Amino acid sequence: MKLLLTSGGVTNPSIRSALVRLLGKPIDECHALCVPTAQWGHPMCGPTSVRGFTAADPLWQHLSGLGWASLGVLELTALPSIGAERWVPWVQDADVLLVDGGDATYLCHWMRESGLADLLPSLHDTVWVGVSAGSMVMTPRIGAYFVEWPSAPDDRTLGVVDFSVFPHLDAFPQNTMADAERWAVGIGVPAYAIDEQTAVQVVDGAVEVISEGRRKKFGP
Repeated sequence: MKLLLTSGGVTNPSIRSALVRLLGKPIDECHALCVPTAQWGHPMCGPTSVRGFTAADPLWQHLSGLGWASLGVLELTALPSIGAERWVPWVQDADVLLVDGGDATYLCHWMRESGLADLLPSLHDTVWVGVSAGSMVMTPRIGAYFVEWPSAPDDRTLGVVDFSVFPHLDAFPQNTMADAERWAVGIGVPAYAIDEQTAVQVVDGAVEVISEGRRKKFGP
């Protein structure tokens, strides 16, 4: 799987160019599935924000509103009840998974429960575009600082990549560089603080930071 891990989505020409390279064809020829599941685990999200994401409302212009050939919804909490024989072909036929923010530990739980986590290694050509928690879920840990789901056993996530991500740098009063530096001290792995104009691309283990904004790497 090809990863484009962002804080705010495809927000500038550099990130958009990276996405098109990963897709291998124009965005308007690609079929996308929206994954809103992380939103249900975060107290700031709910039915209105999920509807906005899946309907490609203007606030989601940098993710679901990019002009895809088709846009569907993959709600992970529903998958265990319908059987893999139905939903696996949907995922395999998609060019890209658009994975929105919310709580990364909740998203991690449902990726495992649904079976999507086990399917990821076979999706060699599929592009994963994560926003916030949709990016953080691919890391080993998110830090207690970002855990909002009360049932989370700890801050561990999937560990598909070997670094962690501090998103929304400077976007909120509690997401300053000083906050990121304190967070990084306890995270125990290399990490990136990224703002809304930055993405981390991972293809076949090769990591590239794409940015028209502010970012910082912590650790080796």
